[in-house]
This record gives sequence, C-alpha cells and structure tokens, in this order.
Amino acid sequence: MASSQIILTFFSDHPPGSSPSGSHIYYALTVMHILEVTNRRLIRNFLDVSERIYQGDPHWIRPLDQDIEAVFDPARNQAHAHGEAVRWVLFDDHGLPVGRIAAFVDQQRRGAPEKCVGGCGFFECVQDPVAARMLFNEAEKWLAKRGMKSMEGPVNFGENHMWWGLLVEGFSRPYYGMNYHPPYYEQLFRDAGFEVDYVQISNRIEVANALPERFERIADWVSKRPGHSFRCFDAGKLKSFTNDFVEIYNDGWEDFDHFKTLNADTVRQEFESMRAVMDPELIWFAYVNDQPAAFLVVLPDANELIDGLNGRLDLGGKLRFGWHRLTRKHRRMRALIMGTRKRYRHIGLESALFIKLRDAVIRKGHYRELELSWVGDFNSQMLSIHKATGAFPSKRHVTMIRHFS
Repeated sequence: MASSQIILTFFSDHPPGSSPSGSHIYYALTVMHILEVTNRRLIRNFLDVSERIYQGDPHWIRPLDQDIEAVFDPARNQAHAHGEAVRWVLFDDHGLPVGRIAAFVDQQRRGAPEKCVGGCGFFECVQDPVAARMLFNEAEKWLAKRGMKSMEGPVNFGENHMWWGLLVEGFSRPYYGMNYHPPYYEQLFRDAGFEVDYVQISNRIEVANALPERFERIADWVSKRPGHSFRCFDAGKLKSFTNDFVEIYNDGWEDFDHFKTLNADTVRQEFESMRAVMDPELIWFAYVNDQPAAFLVVLPDANELIDGLNGRLDLGGKLRFGWHRLTRKHRRMRALIMGTRKRYRHIGLESALFIKLRDAVIRKGHYRELELSWVGDFNSQMLSIHKATGAFPSKRHVTMIRHFS
C-alpha cells in the first residue's frame, strides 16, 4: 500500500533584499509517495537509497547488504519469534528513492503497558523535513495500530550492539555496526518531535599509550588471586562459552531498563555471524572458582575489510573480501560488549580482562586503536571503567523517543 503527499512550494524571482515590485511569485507542486517493501525491487531501493545520501562522504562505508537483510529475515533473526518488523521506501515525484525507514514491535522490549514502546530504525533521508516527517509518521501509524504509545529510534530489531542510536558527535570514520549519519539528521529527528531518551558514549584507547599505573596494579593483583582464571574464546568450545556468556549477561543486565533476557540460541547465532572477522585472542572470559564471572568481547573492525565492496558480498565481493583478509592487517578494534555478574563487581575483574586483551594485542603487533562502544549514560560503573583505562572521548550517539499524541 502506498501513501502520498502533495507539497506546495512558493518561490519568487526577485533577489533577497531587493524590492519585490515587478517580481513574480511562482509555485510548484511536488508529490512524494511511500511504499512498503514487499518485493525484490523495493528491497534493492531500500538498500541503495543510502548511496544518494552519502555520495562524496569520505567517512561512510556501506554496510553489507546481507547483514541489513538478516535483520528482516525470520530465519536469521530470532527477534521475529517475539515481534514483527516492516519497512518502507520514500520516492520523489521523479520516482527516485529519497528516504527509508523501518518499524519494529519487540514484545520483549516494549516495556510496561503504560509505556508500550515501539522502535524505528535504518532511517535514511535527504535533507528535507517534510520527507522525514512522512517517514516517521508512517512508522508511527503502523506502531499505533499495534498498541504502541511511543517510538524510540534509531534502533535495531535485535541486539543493541548493532545499528543503534543517532550519531551527534564524532563524525569520523565509523566502526562496523555503529550508526553513522550526516549531521543534519539530528535536526530532522527533533523537528519531527523526538527528544533524547538516553546518551550512548563511546571512548577510544590508543594501543601505543600505556594503561594507567594504578590500573595495572589492580589487574596484576586480581589476576594472581586464588580461584581467578581467564580464558580466551575457543570456537571448538562454542557451546560452553555461549552458556557462560548467557549466564553473565542475564545476571549483569537484569536491573537495566529495556532488559531482554538472552538465550543460548541467540548468542550462538551472534558468535557464528562474527566468524569471518573474529580474532579469538580478543575475546576473554573471567572465572571465579570456575564459575563464569565476566567477559570482554572485542572484534577487529570489519570496515577495514569491506571498504570498497559497496555492500555486495557476491562472488566478486567474496573474492575481494578474502584478498583483503590476506593483505590487510587490522589496525582498529571495537569492544562490542563487556559485562560482569553482580556478585563479582568491584573486585577488579574488568581490569584484568583489559590486561589480557592488551597483552594479546601487543603480541600481535598490528592493532593501533580500540573503541569502547557504547555505554549508556545510565551505566555509571562501566563509564568508570572506561575512565580508569585512560580512554578519551570518541563518539556520542543518542537514542531518541517520540510520544504519540
């Protein structure tokens, strides 16, 4: 089903500041229409609209089409088992795609009945507030029909370490999975009635810089305590590490708003999807008396491998990707997630995990920087850990919310 809007634009032929006497006033009618993505052609429009938005932007690297499509595929995204998703493309009066948006209802994240929060994401749009409002309004109508009372965005239909938040500071080259936008997007959201719900903070560590001495001392002391052990990820023991991850995560995050219980199948699927870029020596688990206590998951930046693929991982794309893996040494890493079970907080396990990571990185010799992304402004403990490492500000994203009238 298509929705259309007619826009009436007035303009004059007299220069600014001059007398309008003798000038002429003109008007133009423009028709924009929005279509739900229901076929292969519209899928291609949805994926390709970003090319128009970011043309000439030296920082933007197009995400892999297959990773975007996986979000909307029930066979590859378990969020469909407890929710639903839809997406649209906006066209101008010449039939060219000028924007896109998706909307999601996740029953595990909707919150209390009085809140009923839905989501929107994968938003892209030309610098036109009318076009942006058409996209947001379409998403709101769909969500309201499903009982939602507000809409947060831009978010993902899945885990929040990917495609989550609106970039508002740090418009430099993004790490894979972190949203990158033109600066004008923030105003499009605000003009459409969105306000900031929470801030997402990313910090960066330069590998060449030594960790603070106090940090080193704590980590050394923790590592040597009886009963403390540390293991890097082993794909041959995927089931064991998956279960440990679930146990730590569900305990450590249950007190936060919008907490969603993770299951082993979801985590296994996530680890499997990381295989192409994973470096096992960058993923560490801490144990206390053989009980899973904390983890640190770091990935090499996939953007260093997919730069130039234009989102395609067809045969040619796979060959280029394989060549890049052989010839390009990773320089950048992204800390995807870090967590500790409640009973093991404040004993320095996080410091010890960073030292294990640091030692592995030094051994390898080619990594140069680590982005710690992202931590919500509500997570004071993790922000304190960032500060203790000597990390400095890198980027800020915001999760925004719009309440329905």
